[in-house]
Amino acid sequence: MKKRVLVTDLVHDFLIESFEKAGYTVDFIPDITLSESESIIHQYHGAIINSKIKANQQWITKGNQLEFIGRLGSGMEIIDVDFARSRSIRVYSAPEGNRNAVAEHALGMLLSLANKLRIGDTMVRTLQWNREAARGFEIEGKTIGIIGFGNNGSRFAQKLAGMEMQVLAHDKYLKDYTADFNHVTEAGVEDIQKHCDIISLHLPLTQETYHYFDGTFLSKCQKKVILINTARGKNIHTPTLLKGLQNGSILGACLDVFENEKPESYSKEEEVLYDALFARDNVILSPHVAGWTMESKYKIAKTLVDKILK
Repeated sequence: MKKRVLVTDLVHDFLIESFEKAGYTVDFIPDITLSESESIIHQYHGAIINSKIKANQQWITKGNQLEFIGRLGSGMEIIDVDFARSRSIRVYSAPEGNRNAVAEHALGMLLSLANKLRIGDTMVRTLQWNREAARGFEIEGKTIGIIGFGNNGSRFAQKLAGMEMQVLAHDKYLKDYTADFNHVTEAGVEDIQKHCDIISLHLPLTQETYHYFDGTFLSKCQKKVILINTARGKNIHTPTLLKGLQNGSILGACLDVFENEKPESYSKEEEVLYDALFARDNVILSPHVAGWTMESKYKIAKTLVDKILK
């Protein structure tokens, strides 16, 4: 009997074809819900999942035949990794697959904010021509701090190599991580808070990084900063961000991720919060798509195939 793999989300055909060539039966059910997956996961030897599936202890326990779980992307907070491994289930992610997409997106958002492209675009479409109101600033000569220098942070630093900026990087868990980056200087968080005009977060979501950027962090920033977040929405305390934008201690923000990414579930307080945030001209927004390009869809699939089947 062939072993079976459940694929719960949209994925490049390469992944499905590769598993079938390797002798697996693949059930591709992109519309499956968490509860539906939990009711059938006992039938499968492998699962390829994305953020809607929470592979917690209950889900993993019901998958009593599971040999591996593959994450389409990088965020491992959706999988109880330690519990899975305690049951001899191999766990894989694919941050290498979308790191370039995330880096390009972060740079694009920053340049859009700096050049006031959102404002300028709206002006032209509404037949206005207030050039002074659309005057931006150059990032050349600015100091940018990258917090988290893994796949995404390091690739973002690579994209900044020709921008003639001073680039500081901080990663609590790495050593000598900028050896291959002549334009990047390793720094402490305090250095970033003291010197940086722009701060970009590239952190996983853990207990340690939950609300990493909060009122205490902002109070230690000696410059008025621009904040970029293409990592996890809960890395930022959103009320602090809005307050900083309102009082000018934060000059602008580029946000691909948010604490709540399901508008239909907003509380009254969240409705007020996000209405105020989304109305601001000095905020560039995108719907958690930084790592989701035509190319990354294939790269993520290939990364998982290479890791799991080898």
